[in-house]
Amino acid sequence: MGIGSNPNLSRQSRRLYIGSITPDVNEQNLADFFNSKMIEMSIGTGGPGNPVLAVQCNYEKNYAFVEFRSAEDATAAMAFDGIIFINGPLKIRRPKDYGGVDMSAPSVHVPGVVSTNVPDSINKVFVGGLPTYLNEEQVQELLKSFGELKAFNLVRENGNGASKVGAVWWNSLLKADFLQQGFAFFEYVDASVTDVAIQSLNGMELGDRYLVVQRASVGAKPGMPNLPYDQFPEIPRPIMPAGESNTADACILLLLNMVTPDDLIDDQEYGDIYEDVKEECSKYGAVGDLRIPRPVKKDKSKWAPGEPGQQSTIDAQRADEASGVGRVYVKFIDGSSAQDALKALAGRSFAGRSIIATVLNEDSQTTPPLNIIFAPQPDAPPPLPES
Repeated sequence: MGIGSNPNLSRQSRRLYIGSITPDVNEQNLADFFNSKMIEMSIGTGGPGNPVLAVQCNYEKNYAFVEFRSAEDATAAMAFDGIIFINGPLKIRRPKDYGGVDMSAPSVHVPGVVSTNVPDSINKVFVGGLPTYLNEEQVQELLKSFGELKAFNLVRENGNGASKVGAVWWNSLLKADFLQQGFAFFEYVDASVTDVAIQSLNGMELGDRYLVVQRASVGAKPGMPNLPYDQFPEIPRPIMPAGESNTADACILLLLNMVTPDDLIDDQEYGDIYEDVKEECSKYGAVGDLRIPRPVKKDKSKWAPGEPGQQSTIDAQRADEASGVGRVYVKFIDGSSAQDALKALAGRSFAGRSIIATVLNEDSQTTPPLNIIFAPQPDAPPPLPES
């Protein structure tokens, strides 16, 4: 039975599933968001009126359904998968009972939007061996050093959000040692940078492991090397930002994989790290400001074994990620100093970890925002935030 002769299938072709919504998302602001973005970017049929007819939110299971005026508008809105709305990216999928032709990727790419769905293609890339303490944004920052991302999916240990790949190739991956850490799939907007990124990232040292990076296309040759980390080439690769010539005004150096939350708990140890970073960075130019966010101070009464204690741990980890813990922000007086520091520090070892580095402009969009990171504070190193 075709869609046209079945009202239920016809309706499902006009609906999209929106996953991972937060309590700040409601029917009205979600509808307004889609309507304004589709009209602003001329995406969809462009007919009179608003593209969105209705929104239904389920806060118990953290998802919503958005109904559009036509199947064509719903298909066009798939291009917004991964767009940032309020507190994070929207995960946009077809309903499970969708009866139309399912395209593996949207036909339109919205600049600045990174899709959460990485379709199988020759340009799909696998990266394994990611330290578990790196969150999605930190991994993306590493990959964006070579070009703008079209799609990205960090696969969690519990298997949520895992992408589908060739069965033979996937089975060979399941036995690989580096999957015991983190892994992801991604694709660049400009496919021509793919090989450069693979060559630069494959074998890069992160913590006590080395990244394994290769194309993940269907039909790729099975037999992914299952080598222990100490058998990979011990050559750290510096990470340089794409389009270096366009970053002359970027004076903020962002350092990843340099410190962990545990390094920042003790006041004395924190102070030593702060002074070491400031002294080293000052070799490349005048440092105007330096910020190393600290983790949430743990209330021992909330950390008892069991579900409440586990939830407190998860909440604290999320709070730390949201406040930028694990990153080092160095603001230089001028962009040339930041570039010199980038070239000197990217790939260098600090406490046994290879530093990942990039530069940011004052108006760069980051989480948390740079104006919060560099908000005025006392001269003394900041105390641990209260939980």
